[in-house]
Amino acid sequence: MQSSHGLPVVDVVFDETNLLADAGLVQVVALAERVGLPGLVREWVKIKDAPNSAGANPHAKVMSLLAGMVAGADSITDTDRLRLAGMGVAFDGVRAPSTLGTFLRAFTHGHVQQLQAVHRDVLADLTATIPGLLPGADVVAFVDIDSTHRQVYGYSKQGAKVGRLKGKKTLHPLLGVVSTPIARPVVAGVRLREGRSADVRGAPSFVTEVLGTAKRAGATGIIVLRADSKFYTGEIVAAAKRAGAYVSLTTGSNPHVNAAITTIDEDAWTPIHYPHAFVDEDTGELISDAEVAEIPYTAFTSRPKRLQAPGRLLVRRVKRLNPTPKPKPSAGADAQATDTGVQATLFDVYRHHAVFTTSGFEMLQAEGHHRGHAVIEQVIADAKNSALAHLPSGAFNANSAWIVLWAIAHNLARATGALAGGHLAKATTATIRARLIHIPARIARSARRLKLHLPHDWPWRQDLANLHAGILALNRTT
Repeated sequence: MQSSHGLPVVDVVFDETNLLADAGLVQVVALAERVGLPGLVREWVKIKDAPNSAGANPHAKVMSLLAGMVAGADSITDTDRLRLAGMGVAFDGVRAPSTLGTFLRAFTHGHVQQLQAVHRDVLADLTATIPGLLPGADVVAFVDIDSTHRQVYGYSKQGAKVGRLKGKKTLHPLLGVVSTPIARPVVAGVRLREGRSADVRGAPSFVTEVLGTAKRAGATGIIVLRADSKFYTGEIVAAAKRAGAYVSLTTGSNPHVNAAITTIDEDAWTPIHYPHAFVDEDTGELISDAEVAEIPYTAFTSRPKRLQAPGRLLVRRVKRLNPTPKPKPSAGADAQATDTGVQATLFDVYRHHAVFTTSGFEMLQAEGHHRGHAVIEQVIADAKNSALAHLPSGAFNANSAWIVLWAIAHNLARATGALAGGHLAKATTATIRARLIHIPARIARSARRLKLHLPHDWPWRQDLANLHAGILALNRTT
């Protein structure tokens, strides 16, 4: 590759006022307006007595923040991209970053809850408006919960604590997503916590909230709550049961579970081959072959009866690459096998991964469903590559509002991909952003209408045409 015609110098002139760098935002904003997002913000978010009119026109500020996040903003300053060149022609009411920062700092815990109500309503409206966003949710849906730590810097970050990231100061978001076997996950709930908070802190009430949101989003069939061993508690299982959901929870290793594993008959193990190898949670090894068995199991038998949960224990075992050698018995020791010896031999030769489930799915199907819990890690990675790359404010509630806004922006991006259809229905938001949002365009005016002139050879023009047709169809049904 080289400069055109071998020219050594290219002249640069900044004089075009009708260009858009993110022309795809026109469709995203139209979709947000179609599901009534500005009206929901006006209805729910009431910031009164804020200094310097920080709470005025919350809908315009929320829409500015969301549009910036969909376009890739990971800080408040980045939202200034909405005021460049022809953006003022395509959009009205764009707010400056300084105004948006003042707005976020005016949030209290109650205002964050108001914004969470907007998030729940918007998700319900999106899934009702776009059937392709969460297809199959009326048959079976999976709700996954997990937490992540986001490193922060400086001494003024409220709630930041030195916690589990080896001396680094963090804040500790809790996330819940809902998906189906044929649909990418959408965010059903987020909650920000202090950096030193335990993973399970507030999780039972969070589970109740997320399961309620999933039902509003169309998950009216079987719902399975999936999580790792951090959330294997009686309170979590009880919360899921009250909401009418089953659970599939990694148990971790404990004496009660290990004792149950030793009762599994050797003939009960079923060999299984995984077409797509996965990473073992304990060792980081790639696993492609294993054995699976199941036994009836009642969890939390040492807890009050209301927290005890009957179900099944699904156990996957994999041979250790380097088995622990069995020690030789000392002279004169009784060579007769004991239960302790059986356990030692069993756990020296195999690594075991146990899952507690209350669902009625067949063993191999239920085991496969649980491995799908890894989908929430993809959402977390997606978040870290976009708006959650930073938690931009020193105020805890401002950062709490920021992650709720990220959840709404994520769902808007997913809905945009679903409307475009094809491979974009399951693409990451980074791919959606690259192919549907970051499109250069020139604005032209004719007969009181705006026309966007897009690149002639844009390789994803059909995806954008599908999105445009989908938005027009939605508007005709209004």
